[in-house]
Amino acid sequence: MNNIKSKFSIKDLENLSGIKAHTIRIWEKRYNLFEPNRTETNIRYYSLASLQKILNISYLNANGYKISKIANLKTEEIPSLVKKISEQSDNKNHAVNIFKLAMINFDQTLFYNTFNDLINEFSFKHIFYTILVPLLDDIGILWQTDTITAAHEHFIVELIKRKILINIDHAISISNPTDDDTTYVLFLPDNEVHELGLLYTNYEIINQGSHTIYLGQSVPIDSLKFLLSQYKKITFISCFTVKPEKDYINKYLAEFDKKLLNNTNNNLIISGRMTAYIDSEINPKITAFNSTKDVIESF
Repeated sequence: MNNIKSKFSIKDLENLSGIKAHTIRIWEKRYNLFEPNRTETNIRYYSLASLQKILNISYLNANGYKISKIANLKTEEIPSLVKKISEQSDNKNHAVNIFKLAMINFDQTLFYNTFNDLINEFSFKHIFYTILVPLLDDIGILWQTDTITAAHEHFIVELIKRKILINIDHAISISNPTDDDTTYVLFLPDNEVHELGLLYTNYEIINQGSHTIYLGQSVPIDSLKFLLSQYKKITFISCFTVKPEKDYINKYLAEFDKKLLNNTNNNLIISGRMTAYIDSEINPKITAFNSTKDVIESF
């Protein structure tokens, strides 16, 4: 329990809730919504209960409730109203906030219970795109602003990864292979470890009845050459989130073309933010997309 973050600055509340610190201070003074504590050196901080309350207030406010009306609610009425509204809507914002609390508390049970409630109502695809992707975007910002630690990020990412893997197993068990002669090889380049988007792409391709080979993180180009002797037509799929670095990416693609694409029926599909640094005159055997969703929609 010592690893649980229990003290939050007002900037933490802003980053986690999306409500500006200035607005939180106004709400605090005008409506007495929060009671900040102080350290021995008189620095203000907020409790986990305050964080949960601001997340709930943020949700109600986004759903049309004025802050003056929320302030008149009893403390115990706020989460009950949030639950009632979330049951009548698509649950998106509320679920994202609950997953954030699960992350902050390293609470695996809360994550699973929330996910199970969602999967009873929505498809895994809907959950991934409308809840998990926005959650991951928020987590990236929270990490960059030092609101959470790398441990928090790894915790929630691994839980999401488990859910994707479970759905991959299920997809394999019910897949109906097509007559497509293409083999899809999914990999990440050297020192690239951000694989959730690639894992989800693997899930979608399996759902389409295609043959995939998932190789995962940090795969050298030379280790892929063996596949050329095994398969006549390969579509390599990768995601460049932080690697190759922008000054090396075009050299990497030239090497990939020379060793794996040239004089073959093979091609390469890539996505991720590093694709922004690819030369405009890209090899016709190489296709770049902005996002995982764009890759999947191209099939």
